[in-house]
Amino acid sequence: MEKNEVMADKLQRELSNRHIQLIAIGGAIGTGLFLGAGASIHLAGPSILLTYIIVGFILFMFMRAMGELLLSNLGFKSFGDIAHHHIGSMAGFMVGWTYWLTWIISGMAEVTAVAKYVDFWYPEMPNWITAAATILILVALNLFSAKLFGELEFWLSIIKVITIFALIIIGIVMIVFAMKTQYGPATVTNIWKEGGFFPNGASGFFMSFQMAIFSFIGIELIGITAGETKDPHTTIPQAINNVPFRILIFYIGSLAVIMSVVPWDKLNPDDSPYVKLFGLIGIPFAAGIINFVVLTAAASSCNSGIFANSRTMFGLAGRKQGPAFLHKTNKNGVPYYAILVTCGLLSISVILNAIFKDATKVFVQITTFSTVLNILIWAVIMIAYLGFLKHNPELHKESNYRMPGGKYMAYGILVFFAFIFVILLINSSTRLAVLSIPVWIGVLFLMYQKYKKESRKTEIPTETEEDVEEA
Repeated sequence: MEKNEVMADKLQRELSNRHIQLIAIGGAIGTGLFLGAGASIHLAGPSILLTYIIVGFILFMFMRAMGELLLSNLGFKSFGDIAHHHIGSMAGFMVGWTYWLTWIISGMAEVTAVAKYVDFWYPEMPNWITAAATILILVALNLFSAKLFGELEFWLSIIKVITIFALIIIGIVMIVFAMKTQYGPATVTNIWKEGGFFPNGASGFFMSFQMAIFSFIGIELIGITAGETKDPHTTIPQAINNVPFRILIFYIGSLAVIMSVVPWDKLNPDDSPYVKLFGLIGIPFAAGIINFVVLTAAASSCNSGIFANSRTMFGLAGRKQGPAFLHKTNKNGVPYYAILVTCGLLSISVILNAIFKDATKVFVQITTFSTVLNILIWAVIMIAYLGFLKHNPELHKESNYRMPGGKYMAYGILVFFAFIFVILLINSSTRLAVLSIPVWIGVLFLMYQKYKKESRKTEIPTETEEDVEEA
């Protein structure tokens, strides 16, 4: 009986190194890259490459800070745990429920996206049926074990990686042999010959930052998987340290190749540049191939959302900041109640797809809201890191995985996030989302009053590498 009780609230460490590596890749490569790259290039021109380098560097440093925090105490199972421990119970409550909301909204949007991509081949299939089938399949797979989630994410990410590598190799061949297209010969000079590196000036360059950072949403998933990772002291640093390489290859490499083959000003912002390039080289069914890849990217994102959401609710319940039943796990160490609640909420998208002919538009604005909240969470994690440096200087000193620059880098990252919020406030399409943040914080403050007394007493357990090995 005692053993069952212990197991009832304990996650199992089943995710191996290859799972974490591909989850990290999947988190960094989403539909934003395949579909949104055209709009990014249109806005910034060739300077989008510099945008991705800057954003990539900042987020790599953010990931280093997050990695240091996670490895300082292996008892951290979610971002809410980190905020609770280093800032306070209210911060943990707000981060936990905010992250939960971002994935619920994103999950509904991605389910709807899957339905739209299936529509490409089966236009007669009602979107709500596809959406329902997607949720049921992903939830069923997530209920079995964390390992099965990792396995599914591994193969979905492999598809994205192969596609990008294929595009880069084909593009390089075209450039090396100066192959002619309707736009002239493929050459690296195409990148800057139409108006230079900053054709749309400083405004185009700065406005592209929001689109670049949006495409990286999900990169922080490594932090959620930490609680179910085998040998975290080896696996997590490896996954994080590979982030810059991935950014260089997948984002900068692919976009540089695309703009070398097709001059940036000839790309339609509404079309996927990946479809454009595959189409130019005469690959039949180019649109179908990319459609399939984007479908898997959307399914991957939804799969990650179910995982992240269930673990976030598990953590909230464990800190006495949510219903106690959400902290229960099945014999496989999976928080099944939290997964079923997530499934129930995602099912709202099925209803919306049944009511609205084009439910995608319904989610455009609210997805922006969820993305803005996600950036806010990143900022809070950096504040938690500063709290860690102040209150646990000895752990920072002893750490084998420190963020370079320490507190100065942390302040620099926070300034960058503040800069992003200013851009979001200036942009009319995202302004409402930023202005809605105080409203959401007000709602959370009122919710917190119910759990305040108990959650303040809750302490995050300290787990060491030895504890993990014994388990």
